[in-house]
Amino acid sequence: MKTYFQNKTIVITGGSSGIGKALAVELLAHGANVAVCGRKQSALDALQLEINNKALYTFVADVSVEADCKAFIESTIAKFGKIDILVNNAGISMRALFKDLDVKVLKSLMDINFWGTVYCTKFAFESILKNKGTIVGVSSIAGYRGLPARTGYSASKFAMQGFLEALRTENLHTGVNVMWVCPGFTSSNIRNTALDPKGEAQSETPLDEGKLMSAEAVATEIAKAIVKRKRTLVLTGQGKLTVLLSRLLPGVLDGLVFNHFKKEPGSPLQ
Repeated sequence: MKTYFQNKTIVITGGSSGIGKALAVELLAHGANVAVCGRKQSALDALQLEINNKALYTFVADVSVEADCKAFIESTIAKFGKIDILVNNAGISMRALFKDLDVKVLKSLMDINFWGTVYCTKFAFESILKNKGTIVGVSSIAGYRGLPARTGYSASKFAMQGFLEALRTENLHTGVNVMWVCPGFTSSNIRNTALDPKGEAQSETPLDEGKLMSAEAVATEIAKAIVKRKRTLVLTGQGKLTVLLSRLLPGVLDGLVFNHFKKEPGSPLQ
């Protein structure tokens, strides 16, 4: 892995915090050029100041906006001359029962989690194809198993994985590798920014973040999977068990999942 990423250009969406930031640090350490986008200039400035690496390029972009994605990809190619690897990491979650939420919440999640992946992949594809590179989607266990109070999140991740699986099959013989990653519960900011029934950030996490897999550990596993050109990567024992049971005993898993999420502090299921 030490030499694999040298001089490769890697694009990471949503890279100013969490898994995206950890992955940027990991890949820069292995000699890659890394382009990161985020919605807030202040967060990107802080990232540049913290990392202080000339191989890091940052760009303000909202991945739900097609024109922003196009500008980000084109500016990265102008900066580094190519794209070898695209990591579609930008994402947002939610916590609300379907009966209580505004439909705009579902649309927001689809626009960011699904359409953001589609837009960036479309604009980067020609360069990735030329370089026989890799397209990665950072998905979720929710992409295999619908989770209560997260209808929009689950739908967007199912859509992402379906898109990537079809794209992978189309490119079985082109040299392009397509993979998706399901990290399981990871310590990050995604639960703090998760949308409530009205589409506003809930600004808190119902989980003990200190007990979750770290973003840095996830980033290392993603980097290894890219080198091995894997098809899928499912992380954490709980995540692997959930995916297995969703295939073998989906009815039993219904009850297990309901009870698990009902126990969350402030759960809408209570």
